[in-house]
Amino acid sequence: MTPYLDRPYREGVGIVLLNPAAQVFVAQRLDSAEPAWQMPQGGIDPDEEPCVTALRELKEEIGTDAAEILAETREWISYDLPPAIADAIWKGRYRGQRQKWFLMRFTGADAEIDIATGHPEFSAWRWAEFESLPELIVPFKRPLYEAVVREFLPPVRAFRDAWARRPA
Repeated sequence: MTPYLDRPYREGVGIVLLNPAAQVFVAQRLDSAEPAWQMPQGGIDPDEEPCVTALRELKEEIGTDAAEILAETREWISYDLPPAIADAIWKGRYRGQRQKWFLMRFTGADAEIDIATGHPEFSAWRWAEFESLPELIVPFKRPLYEAVVREFLPPVRAFRDAWARRPA
């Protein structure tokens, strides 16, 4: 097995999915005994554009791709898996992930969300406040979530403000 520090990062995407009230979709990982809420994310297939991957991952993980892309991170954001976890998943090939994140507006209805997919990853889901995301994630991913919140905070606030000003 390749030594941990010599392993590459797996390329992937992450999705910040906003409902009309500017709350974010989060789901509890099925494979974690501790609270481990996260947003949909996954690996990029060969020759696949990240924006296509993001919509595919939504469909695979939450049963719907009813979403519109509002923004994407300027840069790729990486995180390292703890070495014991890195050795156990992805056949020990990767040190962590390098991700492009997308801010999306959910255009469907909550009833369309179905986490009981063909290969379920989550045991529960809910809408959460955007700024609370770093507190919900496993500690080793916290710096990544903090970076996503910093970058997307201005468009999320604008989205929230627009929703608050909508006609009743």
